[in-house]
Amino acid sequence: MKKMFGLMAITLLIACTPQKKKVSMIPENLPNAPVAEKKDSVLTMHDHTRVDPYFWMRLTDEQKNAENPDEQTQKVLDYLNAENTYTKTVMSKTEALQEKLFNEIVGRIKKDDESVPYFSNGYWYYSKFEKGKEYRIHCRRKGTMEAPEEVFFDENERAEGQAYYGLGSLTISIDNKLLAFAEDFVSRRIYTIRFKNLETGEILPDVLTNAEAGGAWANDNLTYFYTTKNEVSLLSEKIWRHKLGNDKDVMVYHEKDPSFYIGVYKTKSDKYLVIDESSTLVCDYHILDADNPTGEFKQFTPRTEEHEYFIQHFEDKWFVTTNNEATNFRLMETPVGATEMSNWKEVIPHRENVLLDEIEVFKDYLVVSERKDALNHLRIINQKTKEEHYLDFGEDVYVAYISINPEFNTNKLRFGYSSMTTPTSTIDYDMSAKTKDVKKVQEVVGGHDPEKYVTERLWAKARDGVKVPMSVVYKKGVKKNGEAPLLLYAYGSYGSTMDPWFSSTRLSLLDRGFIFVVAHIRGSQAMGRQWYDDGKMLNKINTFNDYIDCSQYLIDQKYTSSEHLYAMGGSAGGLLMGAVANMAPELYNGMVAAVPFVDVVSTMLDETIPLTTNEFDEWGNPKNKEYYDYMLSYSPYDNVKAMDYPNLLITTGLFDSQVQYWEPAKWLAKLRDTKTGDNLLIMHTNMEAGHGGASGRFKRYRETAMEYAFMMMLEGINE
Repeated sequence: MKKMFGLMAITLLIACTPQKKKVSMIPENLPNAPVAEKKDSVLTMHDHTRVDPYFWMRLTDEQKNAENPDEQTQKVLDYLNAENTYTKTVMSKTEALQEKLFNEIVGRIKKDDESVPYFSNGYWYYSKFEKGKEYRIHCRRKGTMEAPEEVFFDENERAEGQAYYGLGSLTISIDNKLLAFAEDFVSRRIYTIRFKNLETGEILPDVLTNAEAGGAWANDNLTYFYTTKNEVSLLSEKIWRHKLGNDKDVMVYHEKDPSFYIGVYKTKSDKYLVIDESSTLVCDYHILDADNPTGEFKQFTPRTEEHEYFIQHFEDKWFVTTNNEATNFRLMETPVGATEMSNWKEVIPHRENVLLDEIEVFKDYLVVSERKDALNHLRIINQKTKEEHYLDFGEDVYVAYISINPEFNTNKLRFGYSSMTTPTSTIDYDMSAKTKDVKKVQEVVGGHDPEKYVTERLWAKARDGVKVPMSVVYKKGVKKNGEAPLLLYAYGSYGSTMDPWFSSTRLSLLDRGFIFVVAHIRGSQAMGRQWYDDGKMLNKINTFNDYIDCSQYLIDQKYTSSEHLYAMGGSAGGLLMGAVANMAPELYNGMVAAVPFVDVVSTMLDETIPLTTNEFDEWGNPKNKEYYDYMLSYSPYDNVKAMDYPNLLITTGLFDSQVQYWEPAKWLAKLRDTKTGDNLLIMHTNMEAGHGGASGRFKRYRETAMEYAFMMMLEGINE
């Protein structure tokens, strides 16, 4: 249900009525839309009964992958394909526009691009794309960038002949001779881990299945620790120790609480292996000396309720970022031999208006990423003198973040910087000399002039008096007279903040007059941890109200009007779309709901569905009547009404393990059976992909072009 999407915006220069525009781009004499069969399933909880006429659409993985589909499977597949055909028919007049948009979008992307090299354990690492290829090529050079190039992993070779390919992780042993790589060929995020001898190029016979991406090498260069999933719920569940050449793996940890995700990694110092366990509200760690792979992992500090913390090893101590008695987190330290909480000592105190996001540790410096007033700040602290300073970015709306920094013994911090008008830059900052060295600026093929665009920060007053920040971008010359098309994007869950990034893709909207806005609504951490707490569980409706109030503000301030306002969100942001569509459909001309989590109550009652048990602290457990009633009050599927809805495009993936395809499919069917009016209602199902859509560098933009064309069709823009 997590996840998220980089998106769009637009302004019209044609003075004709919205109704005429809509008719001009939609084919006449459309065939009847598909009608899903209704088979009532009675669902009862807390003496309350719901009738679900489309529960039958649910298929198991075995049914989806069967060579000879059974009757039910065939019926579901036929229905999804019929909807795809109907969507293609509805949008047939936009096919040339979609092709033009796709070519524009991929045309701005440098085909032979290369990442900025970073130094780690004796090698310079980088990746590159070559013209005509969809996937990355991973390379390294020993000691210096003048050394011969070694291609140690080519995703294109592994993806050849596959409908989908996802590389989960690459992990190199400390002697630089062995590579562990995790791959997904289905888009269910169920990985297979294999090993490669980097000296000979040989793929070793060892194969680890049903795994999570990632893992950690012990310092003996023979032992690899990895995580496996529960085969039903797909939750990460067990940590194993694998010794190369040995088919008898040893389970070293079993997380029996299904509300936790688990994983294993090695510290930046290469001194410790760490098992991390986390739920929405609780973190727990077990550590082991990386030189002693057969030893027993030791718990860092006893697990307690509602305590989130994060650890980083440094010389003879650990740094601990904790929310214990600190809503916005504070920084502590503790000796390596005394890691229990009673030994922690404060380094940076809690601040009411500043969220301590993360830290990066160097030999002489400590870098702290903070968030204040919905903006990132990077704070540099000299560990010896305790002198500190902040980086100055020179813009009012931007995003700055700590990048890849694997080396301890350096004075250089690598960070990234972007704004809604400025392409992403990779920068090395000398923390001693206080100088910046721009290593790379994202190239927009064909050129991009930031001076042609305007970015703003707006604050909308929500109905309860809270001010909600918004990040805005548009092309100079757009008039704020209520006639401009505007795309309002938001997510608003899991504390995930949608920062104001640059997007070359988005230029296809901006250059056609769209305004693009990100609403930093509650449920994110844009304004600190409390901002998240105020948008989840029994406060979830604040998320939806914030979005609606931001929409009304943009209309009132003449940035757009309800005839030209478009809404977009994906995954949990798709839940946002569904809830808002039920609550305030009159504000929007169109909506794009990507892989939307819309059947909230039924999903959260079914603990066999991946992610359900881990998310009780995000949404609530509907087995508790208070949460059942509250979730039922906003669940999009359960609140579909006989009323006019905005024009709606829904997208999903058949193999999605995060939001199962049947949620949007059921929602579509119920909307079509219930809604009034003749606004468009269409759905596209990627029959080969999952939550993130198509794999590969360029194929995914086919779906982006379709989403853009949908909004442009409603605006009467045909080129």
